[in-house]
Amino acid sequence: MQTIPRYADEGGASAQVPGISVDASASQALGLRIATVQRGELASSLTATGTIDFNQRDVAIVQARAGGFVQRVYGRAPGDVVGAGAPLADILVPEWGGAQAEFLAVRRTGNAALTQAARQRLMLLGMPSGTIASVERGGRPHNVITISTPIGGVVKTLDVRAGMTLTAGQTLAEVNGLGTVWLNAAVPEAIAGPLKPGQTVRATLAAFPGEILSGRVSAILPQTQADSRTLTVRIELPNRSGRLRPGMFATVSFGGATQPALLVPSEALIRTGKRTLVMLALDKGRYRPAEVQTGRESGGQTEILAGLGEGEKIVASGQFLIDSEASLSGVQARPIGGGAPIAAKPAATGRLYETVGKIEQITANSVTLSHEPVPAIGWPAMTMTFQLPDPKIARGLKTGDRVRFGFDQPSAGATVRRMAKVAGQ
Repeated sequence: MQTIPRYADEGGASAQVPGISVDASASQALGLRIATVQRGELASSLTATGTIDFNQRDVAIVQARAGGFVQRVYGRAPGDVVGAGAPLADILVPEWGGAQAEFLAVRRTGNAALTQAARQRLMLLGMPSGTIASVERGGRPHNVITISTPIGGVVKTLDVRAGMTLTAGQTLAEVNGLGTVWLNAAVPEAIAGPLKPGQTVRATLAAFPGEILSGRVSAILPQTQADSRTLTVRIELPNRSGRLRPGMFATVSFGGATQPALLVPSEALIRTGKRTLVMLALDKGRYRPAEVQTGRESGGQTEILAGLGEGEKIVASGQFLIDSEASLSGVQARPIGGGAPIAAKPAATGRLYETVGKIEQITANSVTLSHEPVPAIGWPAMTMTFQLPDPKIARGLKTGDRVRFGFDQPSAGATVRRMAKVAGQ
């Protein structure tokens, strides 16, 4: 590689400005593309994977209402899909025979009060109202009852066999409905904050490629999976056709309302592992790295929480080569909250500057503000983080409040000295 000599007086007056200089021909050769930091709408969206599971709220437990003997079963087995009212077994209940005969004898006396008392006794013995009506119509006892499923769905358990003896309250079967199913999605805890119950989601299943299913978040389970650091988000999906079966794999897209944000192209970011940088495009072909704090990312755009101002120019393509040159030249990156664009005049330490802004974030020792321009020091409107030397300064204020604040610029960085909520909010 051919070396190019560089001299101490090279660059003239522009050498007073931190950064490196790239001539127009070199910029074209490198394929540099410049983008403008601007405000826009960013949609909240994230994607996760999950599996279909039974809706545990749609479960029916089938029990014997009275003790007896199983006379007949109907060939069901666990895993069978049955409709509502499907028969499971015929049960002989000897206790009912005597009670029904007594009811018929009392009914023949014509005494309405005694007849009502006898009917009440049959109900207390666990006899269904349909069976009692059948006894009244036919005039003879019915001590064999057919146990059937109250809902349609999948037979999860079946504990009834021909000839077995039953006791009152014994569980015969468990049926899980399939009208709706749960989709349990594993969402990393670091990005699960914006999710909330009732949120609409879209899901695609490997079993039905190209088909999009709509559902809603029914719950965000309170326990985090320690091994994967994920939260389980429970989504309820309609399943009227019964095609969705537990165990199926799905991809879930969580959509959200768009929110205003300061945006840059995601490709413009330089992530070092310790910090995130962008390459500022200054006047006269000069460039300087700047540290930024990023937020959400969607559609190739990334939210900038601090470190850049609206209207500033950054390099969106070819920035890695310029960053390497800046590192070799010892050019320091502009820190977050460490000043305005390069053309700004240095401020005298101790002087207070006032402007109006909106609180984006508050911590114990800092506050991030999206503020209006500060003409006294040449700052444009931007979002940046200020030092907060005393938490009492922000007492009673919260994220989203519009405030008037005063700050100075000691060596530690821009520091808020007073802050008050703007009247009329």
